[in-house]
Amino acid sequence: MSRADEPVTPVPSPCISVCRIDAASGLCVGCLRTLDEIAAWGVLDDAARRAVWGAIAKRRARFAAAAGNGGVRE
Repeated sequence: MSRADEPVTPVPSPCISVCRIDAASGLCVGCLRTLDEIAAWGVLDDAARRAVWGAIAKRRARFAAAAGNGGVRE
């Protein structure tokens, strides 16, 4: 089976149903998306959804690093 013949798995939503926007960061405290990312999710193609997931991973890493520095954000 070639890669083109493989079934396409949809990119899952990062939403975990903890929907509250942090005023300081502008991010959802549950999924770490911006309001624009949340609003656009339904019309994004898979490549754009993967890009949002990539941004979330970077945000998580940044917050984890900040937590390791006593909460000081870099």
